[in-house]
Amino acid sequence: MISSIERAIAFRYLKPKKKEGFLKVISIFSFTGITLGVAILIIVMSVMNGFRAELINKILGFNPHVIVKSFSQEIDDKKIDNFIELKKKLKKLTFSFSGQGIIINKNNTTGVIVRSYFKEDIKKIELIKNGIIDGSLDSFDKNTISIGKELAISLNLLVDDEITLMSTSSLQTPFGNLPLQEKFKISSVFTTGLAEFDQNVIFLPFVNANSLFEVDKSDLDLEIFLNKPEKADLIKEEIQNIYTDHYVYSWADLNKSFFGALKVERNVMFIILTLIIIVAAFNIISGLTILVKNKTREIAILRTLGVSKNSIAKIFFLTGFLIGFFATITGVLIGVSFSYFIEEIRIFITTIFNINLFPEEIYFLSQMPSEINLTYIIIISFFSLLITFLATIFPSFSAANLDPIKALKYE
Repeated sequence: MISSIERAIAFRYLKPKKKEGFLKVISIFSFTGITLGVAILIIVMSVMNGFRAELINKILGFNPHVIVKSFSQEIDDKKIDNFIELKKKLKKLTFSFSGQGIIINKNNTTGVIVRSYFKEDIKKIELIKNGIIDGSLDSFDKNTISIGKELAISLNLLVDDEITLMSTSSLQTPFGNLPLQEKFKISSVFTTGLAEFDQNVIFLPFVNANSLFEVDKSDLDLEIFLNKPEKADLIKEEIQNIYTDHYVYSWADLNKSFFGALKVERNVMFIILTLIIIVAAFNIISGLTILVKNKTREIAILRTLGVSKNSIAKIFFLTGFLIGFFATITGVLIGVSFSYFIEEIRIFITTIFNINLFPEEIYFLSQMPSEINLTYIIIISFFSLLITFLATIFPSFSAANLDPIKALKYE
């Protein structure tokens, strides 16, 4: 335990005298360094966690959690009805077809991914259903398409405009093979919040995919949405046992390398930014060492008055640790506040300095995400206090082991 006298002396040492100005500067740098290190760590971790969570939410809302791939053999979705326990884990089932096409609009052409659904199935995709910004999915019928906001902007298209869609299938004519193409009216415009999807994906009724891509029901994939998408890999195994003649894969399989890279980057950033706190901790060592040198006479007097070595060590330990403790608390408050208002701060900086800090075309998201994770805050605070604790040990024991006779003699 630390006595009231030890606390009083430690707090007095936190306020250097005027002649100890250099010591005050080192203390300020120590405090500032740890504060910035903790704050930056929290902000970076919050942004990276938010980026990962936002991407997962968009990907899971837009893409199926498990896909049963068709190989020229029609998939029977009724098979799952025989497995009651498995069916309880499933949220919904849809049939789809995916292909590639080219949109032709006046002088503009662009390649797109074509996803084809039945009218009743596309309404089951919540991210699309809730993301309609113009038109309606009720108009999603023969010879109509639904396109993303970014694609509509780049091609200057509106609802009820007509475009030509060319497929990868071809028609044999006396003049050679010609690609199949049809005219479509835009029935709706959607936004997913992911610029990459909004720019490159369109939705087409299956009745048109049937003719434009020359496909039938045997070419349709079964898309399965789960109540708990994070357990997709486990449920995928059960589904594979049912559809042994088909290829089954999950959203995690499609994005494994991407999210693996995000995890590695997050861990590396944590290690690199922790170095800021370590550098600041060296300032504490320097500051306490100078403080011990300046207080040699006072330490000697305290020792001759009967103050034990342990008490001297506690005084200097508490002095250094308080700097780290208050710096950590301040850093946590700054980091959490910055993370909470990060989108408002981004907009403010963008407006004032006219620079784009978070371009959609690079990061795929329309706004800067942030997820404040209590576990990470506790871990960062723990490491900060641990580093501070270790930094105060050497100077504290140096002060405790000071010989009072020699100290007074040379004073």
